[in-house]
Amino acid sequence: MAKIIVFNNDTDRMETYYRDENSPMPYNTNGTLRVREFRGASKSNTLWTTKRTMQSWNSQRYIFGNPIPVGYAFRRPYEGGHSGQSQHYAGTAFDVGQRWTNAQRTVLRNSAINSGIWSYVEPVSISPTWVHFDKRFGVPSCISRRVSNFKKRKFKQLCINSTR
Repeated sequence: MAKIIVFNNDTDRMETYYRDENSPMPYNTNGTLRVREFRGASKSNTLWTTKRTMQSWNSQRYIFGNPIPVGYAFRRPYEGGHSGQSQHYAGTAFDVGQRWTNAQRTVLRNSAINSGIWSYVEPVSISPTWVHFDKRFGVPSCISRRVSNFKKRKFKQLCINSTR
């Protein structure tokens, strides 16, 4: 049984729900997002998200028109695997389509970008084997990455801002 805390953006209040792993997430329509999918590999008994994120998922799923396999959405900071500003820690991000072909992921990524629903959709260069989209409150953080070749090494600041 998971305790799910949802920030309701309409009322500015926190709401608490208790759901088993096979139950739909709060505010989810038509059972398209189960608690176990949202949780992914997290061992936490307490999960959190926002009503706006769940509504965005509902809209994306409706626009896409087909099931979207969710690898996970929620991750606690100490469970690792992400930067310190990961939207997974806030329960407002989704990593999906991990077992899909590149062509299937491209269709979904384009759907997410064109929908205008998400604050940020990661480009394929950052997440080549999954699709990441999130409903963040601010602008995406900048990513420092090494650009290297045999003759020189340098660091490059890469800032990717949503066009929506």
